[in-house]
Amino acid sequence: MTYHPGKHHRRSIRLPGYDYSRNGAYFITLCTHNRHCLFGKIADGAMQMNDEGNIVRQCWDAIPIHFPRIEMDELVVMPNHIHGIVVIDGRGTACRAPTVEQFGQPVSGSIPTVMRSFKSAVTKHINEMHGTPGARCPVMAAQLLGTHHPQRR
Repeated sequence: MTYHPGKHHRRSIRLPGYDYSRNGAYFITLCTHNRHCLFGKIADGAMQMNDEGNIVRQCWDAIPIHFPRIEMDELVVMPNHIHGIVVIDGRGTACRAPTVEQFGQPVSGSIPTVMRSFKSAVTKHINEMHGTPGARCPVMAAQLLGTHHPQRR
């Protein structure tokens, strides 16, 4: 599908020029397509994850296997979205020049690259479970923890 700015009305919520591969803690929010309740339900005030929610947890926990500089902190799975904290810790890795991701030029180990991989894995496993395409989580918001950057909405 071809992207048409006038038709699709997508805008980036990322901080312009920020290097999302820098060491630090990032607060991540991912929402399901059309906010469909895909990962479970709330019953008696508690989240009850279903099989799809368990896939989210398993894929989240597997991220450091694929991205050694990444540490996973808290994850909260809700029926139609997740909140999580991702920590990039470059201790013990070779220094490299800061890199700002450009469209079509992913930066290995950056938050956008890690989250694309995570969303792809979740989608793949859910689709395999159902035998159908279509489960997706295209909306991502990332905030920097412990900084004074204004929130972008």
